[in-house]
Amino acid sequence: MDKLPYAELKVMLMDPDIPDSEIARYLTAVPQDSGPFEPMVKPDPALVDMTPEGEFDVESAIRWGNATSRWRRQNRFINRLAHGVDKPVLVSEGDSWFQFPFLIEEVIDHLDADFLIWSLDAAGDTAENMINSRPEYKAALDAQKPNRVKGFLFSAAGNDVIGEDLQGDPVLSKLIKQHNPQKDAAWHIDQAQLASVLMRLETGYRKVVATIRADTDFAKLPIFVHGYDYAIPGGYPGDTRRPIYAKQNEWLGGPMVAKGITDVSLQRAIIRLLIDALYDMLNRVAGSSSTSRVYVVDVRGTLAEGEWADEIHGSSAGFKKVARLFKNTISAAIQ
Repeated sequence: MDKLPYAELKVMLMDPDIPDSEIARYLTAVPQDSGPFEPMVKPDPALVDMTPEGEFDVESAIRWGNATSRWRRQNRFINRLAHGVDKPVLVSEGDSWFQFPFLIEEVIDHLDADFLIWSLDAAGDTAENMINSRPEYKAALDAQKPNRVKGFLFSAAGNDVIGEDLQGDPVLSKLIKQHNPQKDAAWHIDQAQLASVLMRLETGYRKVVATIRADTDFAKLPIFVHGYDYAIPGGYPGDTRRPIYAKQNEWLGGPMVAKGITDVSLQRAIIRLLIDALYDMLNRVAGSSSTSRVYVVDVRGTLAEGEWADEIHGSSAGFKKVARLFKNTISAAIQ
């Protein structure tokens, strides 16, 4: 089979109306450079005839997949608006549950049919970056005031609970204790470490809400957050997941086995408790949604075992189910 010239791939990339799934056929993952919420992708040299220009494009962009996907999304938004598409306008800021470049159709991809979404999302983005280091959400909301923005979607806690730290080490290694066969799942969680993580996240989420509410135009703007689903540690007997961008047990299963936690039921019970704790924090921030206008989209238990693409991301079909919950909550809130 003849390779696709890079120039033709670039034409496809520059056309935001060409589906990501069509482009994904010509891409491959870079597992050695990928993180838990940051899958790295690039043109597949076995399928694309790369040129010096192409190599420069890819190498000069630290996050080529993110940058390309963001450009495509934002230009699709602009084009649809210019052509009079009449759908509610939203702004989204989040991690790979909101932007998984090309390889998986995630939440925002599935919401695209029903809303016009100005996407700031980037796989691998962290809560610290989105909230403190490089906050973009308020400027984006301001820019969409003329388009009568109806809501803000925020996804920013994954790396802090089931991802990796700034040194690239699994956070789970610090949140769980060495295995004790006489103890239950709750005992195996370092509650002091978890409380520290959740306190930092809660402070950050409250800062986001306060920043938005400080603008009188956004005093009642609906804000939508979530705490992920019950992730499934990888590497157990019969695990069929084979992501091309990561080891099967890289972020959850591996760190647990390193602590001597090999029982699958115990592994999953620990993750459930961590995810539940994250939702408890988000529900404290939201309070009563009828007055706070902060909505926690609870997606726990949504993904069946066969609907996970890896340890922490749903498949495209799985994310479609998650997106349906978002759509129901958003539609009810913006009426």
